[in-house]
Order: sequence, then structure tokens, then C-alpha cells
Amino acid sequence: MAEKIAVVTGSNKGIGYAIVKGLCERFDGKVYLTARDVSRGKEAVKKLNELGFQPLFHQLDITDQNSIDKFKEDVLKQHGGIDILVNNAAIAFKNDARDPFSKQAEETIAVNYFSLLRVCNSLFPLLRQNGRVVNISSSAGHLSRIPSEDLRKKLGDKSLTIDSLSRLMEKFVSDAKVGKHTEEGWGNSAYVVSKVGCSALSFIQQRLFDNEKPCRNISVNAVHPGYVDTDMTSHKGHLTIEEGAAAPLYLALEDHGLKEKYVWHDKRVVDWYGETPAIY
Repeated sequence: MAEKIAVVTGSNKGIGYAIVKGLCERFDGKVYLTARDVSRGKEAVKKLNELGFQPLFHQLDITDQNSIDKFKEDVLKQHGGIDILVNNAAIAFKNDARDPFSKQAEETIAVNYFSLLRVCNSLFPLLRQNGRVVNISSSAGHLSRIPSEDLRKKLGDKSLTIDSLSRLMEKFVSDAKVGKHTEEGWGNSAYVVSKVGCSALSFIQQRLFDNEKPCRNISVNAVHPGYVDTDMTSHKGHLTIEEGAAAPLYLALEDHGLKEKYVWHDKRVVDWYGETPAIY
């Protein structure tokens, strides 16, 4: 029987690092810590080695298809497949960023939505029976964060396809480039739109897995890890990275039967289509 394999993207620091650490503690298999920067990735592995853990390392830049292809090829050759995929890699511009909003929109959607989709398209064929996918979303990724009722209806349509969702993400970027994003009902946060896209994508992916023949019984869920003390939050978050990793690890490892759900950091299933929940 093949040894089980878990993969965490963007995991040399922050929540991703804590997820790798938690998997090393609890997962009966090998765990890949991945990072865009090789030296930072290897330094993270060294820190975990000093704690007694033995994660594997592989360079993975989710914005680079060649990097994804290389990772896929190596994992397939060495292990034959994967059992857990945690899509953690993401970016966020700071509140005081001086970059034009058009640039923020284009880059944030490119990484947080289209690069996520690129990784999934490449690695989903490697998922084995009963595999689990955990997409790290955010409280910003709740559908209610989109101001326009019309856009919410489109994004929350359960017949929405990946192609249609991608066109909506492209429209947001186009609207931002001509300064019409507020007028068109997207709001003023590229991060919100990207994470709503991440959540919506998760639910579409689950429906596609449910309909595939033969069925691999794969689960896909989106999770808000909480307001965590990381570089992304400028260390303003009140949760530790270990606390931020708790719900992703719950979805990746425990016998909960959840599919197509939006899960809060305290492991509550939250109605993605309903009213905005209490943020923290």
C-alpha cells in the first residue's frame, strides 16, 4: 500500500508552517512543505527538524506553471499520488499600500484565484481515494462581503461553473482597471473578491468531484483560519499560527464527513450564503 502524502502550499511561514507542523505531529504519512523561495523553505524545514519532525521539501511557486509541473512530476514519480492538499499560498496588499488599485486587483486575483485554480487543475488528478482538499479562505471570503446583490446571486448560483466564475474574476480586474469596481458592486477590497472567489471555487470543485466517475470520495472545503498573528496581518492578529492551523487540520485529518462547507476557525460550519457572521 502506497504511503500517504500531504501537501501544503506556501508553507515556509505563518499558518502554512503551522499546518505542516500539525500534520507532522498527527498525519500517518509524509508531509511536503513547499515554498517559492528555496532558501526560506529549507530554513523552515530545518526549524521543524530541530523540533524532531521530518517534512519533505519541494520548491513550488504557484504562479509559475513550470514550477507546478515539476512538483507534480516529482510527486507522481516518487509517491504515485497525494492524499491531502492544503491550498494556503496567498497574498494581500497592506491597507496603506500605495500601489494603484488596478495593480492590487490584478495581482491579488492572479495569485489568490487563478494560481489556486492552476494548482488544483494540476494536482487534482493525483488525489487518491478519499482524498481531502482544504482551501484556505478568510472571513473576507464570505459571500456577504460583496456589496452587489446581483453579483452575490451570480457568485452564489449553485449551477455556476469554473469558467463562469473565472470570467467574473476577470471582470472584477477589468472593472478595477477603469475605476468602475465600486460602481459595478465589487467593493474596494481586491482581497475580499479573491477570497470570495476561493470559497466559490471550492464549492464548484466539490460538485465536480461528486459527479465524477468513478467517484473518489474526495472532500473539498473552504476555511477561515481566524485573525492570526502573521506577516499578512502585520502581526495584528490575536490568534497564534497554531490556533490558525486548528480548523484546517480538522478538515484535513478528522472524521467529520464535511463536504462543500465553509468552516470557521473554531470549526463551526458557517452558512456562506447567509448573513455576515461575527468576524472573529
